[in-house]
Amino acid sequence: MKIPAASGGNDRNARVERLRVSRAKDSEDKTRRALDAVDGLLRSGRRITVAQVAREASVSTWFVYNQPQVHQAVQDGITAQRTRGHQKSRTPEVSQVSPAGLRTDLALAREEIKDLKKERDRLRNRVRLSLGAELEGVNQHGLIERVQQIEHRNTALEQALSEARDQIAALESQLREAEDDLTAARASLRRAMRSVPTP
Repeated sequence: MKIPAASGGNDRNARVERLRVSRAKDSEDKTRRALDAVDGLLRSGRRITVAQVAREASVSTWFVYNQPQVHQAVQDGITAQRTRGHQKSRTPEVSQVSPAGLRTDLALAREEIKDLKKERDRLRNRVRLSLGAELEGVNQHGLIERVQQIEHRNTALEQALSEARDQIAALESQLREAEDDLTAARASLRRAMRSVPTP
């Protein structure tokens, strides 16, 4: 009569192990996609940000910040772009972007800022709720370490928010330039049409 119980325990252990293996594989896949995204952005010369890597790799910004290998690759990529200047290869792309495309990018960037603000507020609220309970069970060294982790996370979120705002400003500038170019092209076309002699 004890065999079914043992079998049930084995089944449960097997399910837990399968779940663990599945999660590990999912994490590996996300890590690979994120690293590939960083590499692709570096090769193309597009600006590397946490949000851009997350978008390219179809992962969350939380994953990029909290997966050490990916976060380090992003920081290294940002440093490399600052060293050699990431704007060089972006110039040709600007002239090919339509006003509609820029408006879409602008809307996406604004949504990204909203998401970052929500995530920041959610984390602050969670810290407020849990910090009091943690104080009694954490020694001073552990508490200092926890506070440093929270400050690091907050700094990372503020940096991502600042980058998103910079991106919006750049997109708005590009949008104005594209609309000016479009207006000038239309005016030039009208002048050309008026100058054509009628038969």
